[in-house]
Amino acid sequence: MKTNQRMRRGFTLVELLVVIAIIATLAGIGVPVIIAQKKKGDLTEAISNSKSIGLAMFNFDQDYGGYPSDSTVDSVSKQSADTSLAFPGGNSNSYFRQLIAGGYADNEKTFYAKAPYTKKPDGDLKGAAALAAGEVGFAYIMQSGGVALPDSGNSGRPLIVAAVYNGLADQTFDVDVYARQAVVYRMDNSATAEQIQPSTKNVMLKSGQTLFATGDSTVWGTDIQPVIIPPIKTGG
Repeated sequence: MKTNQRMRRGFTLVELLVVIAIIATLAGIGVPVIIAQKKKGDLTEAISNSKSIGLAMFNFDQDYGGYPSDSTVDSVSKQSADTSLAFPGGNSNSYFRQLIAGGYADNEKTFYAKAPYTKKPDGDLKGAAALAAGEVGFAYIMQSGGVALPDSGNSGRPLIVAAVYNGLADQTFDVDVYARQAVVYRMDNSATAEQIQPSTKNVMLKSGQTLFATGDSTVWGTDIQPVIIPPIKTGG
């Protein structure tokens, strides 16, 4: 008895090209969606962490009569259980380290925000390893000379921001990290995502002013000149 067996054949070149085209199309549709969702997740994490830092700042202010600054270093050092912690100033890592020394924060993850110059914290809170280069993603807003912003006055003044452009102190922001948005934590305990103008890299408010514009019609008024204290970049 003879049996008929259907011969198997491979894909033709045309069929393979069609399959490749379909896969490429699906990838082209899916990848941007995945990237957008990742940036949204990074933004949500940064907003949440900024509120946690803000709470620590508030409690610090209640005990020391002001936010972390050069003038609070001595008092914090005397009360810190870790005498190896240093507070040289000049970067947000140093000022935020006062929150750890004072017992207001006990996790490095609180200070992390996605940026090209950051890395995931290693959890080491001892000495120079505490909030080391790259483990802080937020910039701290102060006045010149290591002077903290006053805790009185307009409560809409920004206190913590992310992500500053290339870890610099020039009041510009990275348009790519959070899809043209910046994280802004204000003294009234609000944390919002604000739009960045791509051409200037400045945060533009609904009023049409930039975030750091000063003058009578701004949150800064005429008596405050805000200064961005950036974090230390990875490898910095």
